[in-house]
Amino acid sequence: MTEQVEQAHRHGSVREASVPAARDWTQASTKTLVEYEVKEGVAWIRLSDPPANTYTHAMMRQLDDAILRARFDNGVHVLAITGAGEKFFCAGANIQMLQEVDPTFKYQFCLHANETLTRLEQTPKLVIAAINGHCVGGGLEIALATDLRFARKGDAKIGLPEVNLGVLPGTGGTQRLARTVGRAKAIELMVEGKNLSIEQAHALGLVNRVSTGKDFLQEAQEYAREFVPPRRASIRRAPCIHSSEAWFPPSTSRIAVALRSPPKTRSPHSRWRCASTARGSSRPTFR
Repeated sequence: MTEQVEQAHRHGSVREASVPAARDWTQASTKTLVEYEVKEGVAWIRLSDPPANTYTHAMMRQLDDAILRARFDNGVHVLAITGAGEKFFCAGANIQMLQEVDPTFKYQFCLHANETLTRLEQTPKLVIAAINGHCVGGGLEIALATDLRFARKGDAKIGLPEVNLGVLPGTGGTQRLARTVGRAKAIELMVEGKNLSIEQAHALGLVNRVSTGKDFLQEAQEYAREFVPPRRASIRRAPCIHSSEAWFPPSTSRIAVALRSPPKTRSPHSRWRCASTARGSSRPTFR
């Protein structure tokens, strides 16, 4: 038998089992992770990595490109962001990626994600989050960077439960949530780590409108078209809202200061270290 195996090896009919190469999370993906479509003046940007539409660096790069594409398109007056499928808008950052990459990449990933959401927030065209399902963690942070949040009626949950992993929201949620629902309520939601129902989020003002019909995307399209010329918001964002002095620095400057601190002194990536621990039986370590 040994002789037969040796002969087979010599003739190339037996090969050693190949070990799958580790995924390179630093590279752009050839897969379409963010879909882009324009309908009647509304640019639909769809986060597409089912089932939970969690984002990686590759998805954030495609989201960044889609935002710029919509900005430069004179035929686009409103941006609408949603998730693929019916269960998730977005469940935040991809945990597998965070477990496999090195600390330096985590820092750069977080920095770029914040820059992307700041670009979304500062886009001079109206931006609507069409929340089609669960919107938690980094998913809610994406929604908070939009102007209006339109949610599907149902059993989806909304919240920032990161504290259950031993971390705090890292993509602007600490600033934007406080600006949306008030400082005290934002702190309560983050330290308790509880998710809200759509109705509870609507009552708090976290969600602006809840769908009433069965065809959520069609209803969201009709809602977005209310702000397309010659309808009510042909001026896009009002100048007083879009003023960089009046609106953006309270959140974006704090986010930028926090993120641009030197990694060696601040170690921003250390907040991810306990995520895998929290998923097991050990108690997370806060840093």
